[in-house]
Formats: sequence, structure tokens, C-alpha cells
Amino acid sequence: MTSHRTLDNRFALARFRDGDTARLGLVAGDRIRALSPDELGAPDLNAFLAQGELAWERLARLVDTEGPWQALADVVLTAPVEPRQVLQTGANYRQHVIELVAAGLTNSTDRTSDEARAHAAQMMDDRAANGEPYFFIGLPACVVGDDVPLALPAYSEVHDWELELAVVIGREAFRVSRDEALDHVAGYTIVNDITTRDLVFRKDMKEIGTDWYRAKNAPGFLPTGPFLVPAQLVDESDAHVRLDLNGDTMQDSSTSDLLFGVPALVSAASQTMPLLPGDILLTGSPAGNGQHWKRFLRDGDVMEGSIAGLGTQVVRCVEESS
Repeated sequence: MTSHRTLDNRFALARFRDGDTARLGLVAGDRIRALSPDELGAPDLNAFLAQGELAWERLARLVDTEGPWQALADVVLTAPVEPRQVLQTGANYRQHVIELVAAGLTNSTDRTSDEARAHAAQMMDDRAANGEPYFFIGLPACVVGDDVPLALPAYSEVHDWELELAVVIGREAFRVSRDEALDHVAGYTIVNDITTRDLVFRKDMKEIGTDWYRAKNAPGFLPTGPFLVPAQLVDESDAHVRLDLNGDTMQDSSTSDLLFGVPALVSAASQTMPLLPGDILLTGSPAGNGQHWKRFLRDGDVMEGSIAGLGTQVVRCVEESS
């Protein structure tokens, strides 16, 4: 798997540790250079992202300069974004949802496996044609870099992984159409949307349904990065998504299997609340979660998550301190 210390694209942004603070840097290959506000052309990252594609073109001109470059291996990268809002998408990989629905139908009806799969596929095609994406919200405080070990809360033993392509918003998007949506996307990064499975559904009052706050918002439950790659360098419609756990491949799919692609997601999410520069929108997770494998995260586990063009994040799991 590609080292997370090398960017497999022409250039990107990253944030790296400098004492108790994080600095913004331009990444090219295995090098990084710190960016001043003058070079960035903005006082901070989110103000830069609000400027659109011309801002990226300014940075592209720095890639081949003699600037103060240093080796990526010599710095500690952290989360490359500072979102004010985090939106997450559920049930958005066609094949994954078909498998889940078909399994339920096979167990609860007299349909054969093939009949159940055909029915589930028709349901998903109808949903893609006529339905709407399913969103919920996360806490920005959960966004961390892979420099932070994932502390597994002691209140459960079923913490799960969900590797996802994450959209990073550029210019503010409010009630935009699908045709306009990509004009409001600044770039893409990787997020592993950690989920505590036995907290997803309320047991004390089943009528309430899902409890995404408790299931997904423990400290560090959104490992993000390591890079923020400009949108024009990423084919978001067909990007390879892969997660390895201790060297074994658990998730291996492509964003071509999304029920609702990035334009549909951005447009639908923007109908309710303005999406702000720097906000992240997770696009959903493909098949191969721990729930599928009946194997959940443990102390000492190492997850390597990669998405084509976005590099690789390496997340190390540890027991929560008492």
C-alpha cells in the first residue's frame, strides 16, 4: 500500500505540528513547505477555500519553486481541515445496501436469496432515481489527524470502521442545484467514520430509533486526512476505496457504486442549511465493515485507509485510559 508519507497526486494541502500549534503546508510528492498568509492569499485555510479554483492555481505555481521544502517524513501531519459543520451520509453504497436488504428479506420472508437480491436491487434503483440522500450530523471536535491514536471507549467492545470519501466545501453552498454543486467543492480528503455498533439503536425506547450522537461522536471518532487534495485533481465519480486492518483487506470498493454521487449529496445537503467553506460532507461507507466480518476494533489494531489520489491514513487503536 502507498505510504501515507507520499502524496499520490501533483499537490495538496496539509497541516503539520509545530509545537502546540498546527501550520498549513503545501505538499508535493514526499515534500512539504510551510505557507505564509501572503502565499496562501488568505488569513486562514477556510478563507482560502472560499476563494475557489483560482486560489488553487496560485498554490500550483509554488510546486516547482525553490521554496523552503522539507521532507514529509520529518513532520507530524494532523487533520488537514478545520470544519465548522460535519455532515454524514448513510446507506449510500448500492452493493452494500443490497446485501443488507437481501439478507433481511431472506431471513424474514420466503424469498430465495436470488429473489431477495433482485428485489433489493430494484429498491435501490428506485431510491437512486426518486429518493433523497440520508444525512445526519457529527461533531467537528471529533475530527483529528492520524497522529492521534484512536482510543477505544471502554463502554463497548464493538467499535467499527467505515472508510469514506469526504467532500470539502469551498464557496458557500445554499440551495444549489446538482449542476451547480461541484462549483462549491474545494477538494477531497479521507475520513474513517468510527461507529460503536451497540449504541446505534436505542434499547430503552426503540420507537426513538437511531442514536448517532452516542454511536459516532466519541473523541477522535473521525480520523481525517492526511491530505486535502484540490477537486480538479480527483475523479470523485470513480475513486478506489480500500481499508486494511493489520495488513488484511477489509473494504475494497469504488465510489462508482455510490447511490447518490457528490453533486446529488452537496445539492441535497445544501437545501436545509448553508454549507460553509471548510465544512466536510462524508459520502458513505462501502461494504466490509467490522459488522460484516464479525470482527471489531481492538487495542493494538492498525488501520490503513487509502483512496485513489488522496494518499493513505494510518490509524492506531489503543485501549481508553482509565
